[in-house]
Amino acid sequence: MHTKLIFSFVTLLLLAGCGPAPAPDATASVGADPWSGMDDILGRIKAPEFPDRTFDITEYGAEADDEGDDLDAIRQAIEACNAAGGGRVVVPAGTFVSNGPVHLLSNVNFHVSEGATLKFSTRPDDYLPAVHTRWEGVETYNYSALIYAYEQENIAVTGTGTLDGQASNANWWPWSGSDRYGWSEGMPSQSDPESRPTLYAWNTKEVPLEERRFGGVSYLRPNFVQPYRCKNVLIDGVTIRNSPMWILHPTLCENVTIQNVRVISHGPNSDGCDPESCRDVLIKNCYFDTGDDCIALKSGRNQDGRNGKRPIENVVIQDCEMKDGHGGVVIGSEVSGGARNIYAENCLMDSPNLDRAIRIKTNKVRGGTIENCYFRNIEVGEVREAVVRINMRYAIFSDTTQTFIPTVRNIYVENVTSKKSRYGLLLEGYDEAHPIRDVYLSDSRFSGVAEGNKIEFTTGLQYEDFYLNGNLVTP
Repeated sequence: MHTKLIFSFVTLLLLAGCGPAPAPDATASVGADPWSGMDDILGRIKAPEFPDRTFDITEYGAEADDEGDDLDAIRQAIEACNAAGGGRVVVPAGTFVSNGPVHLLSNVNFHVSEGATLKFSTRPDDYLPAVHTRWEGVETYNYSALIYAYEQENIAVTGTGTLDGQASNANWWPWSGSDRYGWSEGMPSQSDPESRPTLYAWNTKEVPLEERRFGGVSYLRPNFVQPYRCKNVLIDGVTIRNSPMWILHPTLCENVTIQNVRVISHGPNSDGCDPESCRDVLIKNCYFDTGDDCIALKSGRNQDGRNGKRPIENVVIQDCEMKDGHGGVVIGSEVSGGARNIYAENCLMDSPNLDRAIRIKTNKVRGGTIENCYFRNIEVGEVREAVVRINMRYAIFSDTTQTFIPTVRNIYVENVTSKKSRYGLLLEGYDEAHPIRDVYLSDSRFSGVAEGNKIEFTTGLQYEDFYLNGNLVTP
């Protein structure tokens, strides 16, 4: 970060005495390089370690025959590993089938070996009974994630094998209600009154969690991997394909490491990695090729996010590659609990089917404070819309009568280059009274920008060595 920008940031803070106070956990301090906070976060994140014990699922009856059901063998191996004090449950080379969810227990490393593929059933009833989960940021009881853990410690999914959800236009995806994904008139979908509208109404009315149970089929697709209220989580090395919906969704977790993972899923809402209301998260050296946002940081939707008071915070993203998707590194839109201390560096984002590189999306119903977000050393090839997109007027898909206008402030973009896009900066604050505040752009070159920058309701915007289509830009 250049000295001039640091000085400007300090000056703005000193002049903003009557403004909102920074979050108490904010890692950026006045007069210091804000990137120093990243080292503090990395110093706290430690991947869990496991005893040297191996529990091979074939020793519990699993057979690599691409048919049948190996779920009972998997569950027995996990339970035995947990009872022994921990170790590694191994899926060896071959193709196995799980007709239901894999539920991890404390001190278990679920290891999918090289040459191994674990396929999951596409029958909804196999993912019942319902478990406590979040669906698009709303607390509820719904289908279990394909791999799920609840209030466990020291858990992992590792190995260089493949996890295949087998989702397609013939199953799961039509529930999105989009004809692009196999839905047609007369088919059920999440938009049916007893489905997503009911869930959103429970949220708006603050219905107690235990009453948030669907009487029949919810048509709300499960996530692929969801550790819920867990500590010390590792996801390392696996390839994940064809998810019903969001793929990696740690929720309300602490100390999370996601590294060396390949996510390839082009279905509806196929977000690659959605840490939600988590603290101390590292996402490193991962590859995302998705049907929605590659990485999306979240903290609950509307009432549930505000009442939970759990921001997504202290997140480091390094050395990732993003191909197709709605956004590369994204914050929102379910971010009512807030987001702070987000660091992303050394990433490559390039595809004609990637809409934006850096994206923040929120609206007057979401509320929350998004602050202290740092992006540097990011190479953007081609994106369809914008290199940097901040939108405080993102579409509202629920009750529009609520008003909790969000705050977006302290966004740093340093050494970002791009080759082709419609816009360079596409910044849309809410209105004159609620602008985007304090965006700092330095040492960046955006080339091949068809329509330049589009900036509305933004204050405290500062440039240093920012070039657009070869021309130096001043505020």
